[in-house]
Amino acid sequence: MSLNERKIQILQAIINDYIETAEPVGSRTIAKKYNLGISSATIRNEMSDLEEMGFILQPHASAGRIPSDLGYRLYVDHLMQKKELGAEEAQYLQNVISANVGQIDYLLEETAKALSALTNYTTIISEPVSRRARIKQIRLLPLDASSVLLVIATEDNFIKNHVIQMGIAPQENEIFEMGLHLNQVLQGYSTEDIDANVIQRLKTELYAYQEILPHILTAIEKTMCAAEKVQVHLSGTNNILACPEFSDIQKAKSLFQTLEEKDVLVTLLEGSRTNDLQVLIGSENTVQSMKDCSVITATYKMSDDTRGTIGIVGPTRMDYSQVISVLNGMVTSIEKVLKNLADGNKNT
Repeated sequence: MSLNERKIQILQAIINDYIETAEPVGSRTIAKKYNLGISSATIRNEMSDLEEMGFILQPHASAGRIPSDLGYRLYVDHLMQKKELGAEEAQYLQNVISANVGQIDYLLEETAKALSALTNYTTIISEPVSRRARIKQIRLLPLDASSVLLVIATEDNFIKNHVIQMGIAPQENEIFEMGLHLNQVLQGYSTEDIDANVIQRLKTELYAYQEILPHILTAIEKTMCAAEKVQVHLSGTNNILACPEFSDIQKAKSLFQTLEEKDVLVTLLEGSRTNDLQVLIGSENTVQSMKDCSVITATYKMSDDTRGTIGIVGPTRMDYSQVISVLNGMVTSIEKVLKNLADGNKNT
């Protein structure tokens, strides 16, 4: 059985109508709304063929049809009309980014909120991660009589803190001096670069602080490892739970719990890191509670080695074309800003 032009037109009509209304689509609806020049009886016959081929489903005996995951896949890969991001939407995204350039974590948090507002779906964004985060600046600050705060800024513009517990903390001027030496030796280094030779140099320059140096080195390692871990920003969870597909309380609860599990979200985003754009539809998701969802992800790059992922989660009847246009627009805008930040870091 072939998928001829008439079947394709009817499949497109069913998908477009179902995305808009969330109601099963009958032959009369298609005949009235889409002016295909064929009768309802002919449309019903073609719909039966499409159902037999696995592109549509009939949820109830007396109901119309809805698209299957296979139908959506054909639509996304071959039938969907690509949309361009509107001028107002593009300006809105640019304004969000321009207003929050200062610190990346806050920038991405606001970006997640903006994407959720534009798409009415749930947004997940991972911060850009480098396999070898490098130290831009180290500072040591006194906290109290027994602890010192370690602050590390990486070349990717991330700031990480770690409290170092000591028996008795050095004096403030000594802490400042230690910070200067750490900066001189470790600036531009990644965790992997801090080998035996580097440690020996630090021991030599910080000879007066041999007892606390191991605590500092351990703190630096932990802090740099934290900088290399994926941090995730989530926004608009209630958007997807408001969709009629999730009116079932148990289904909604299961999905909500999944969206609260950071490890699951990281895995979801990490799996698409090698692709510029990826669309997972329904059963293509490996997470059971997301079988009624589609996930569209796009990778953004700060540099060749530093990248993150933006994901939009919605029902399988999501407006794929609109989401993809918004994602592409955001990636273009955010990469421009992050590249400027990275270039600025190289010049400082």
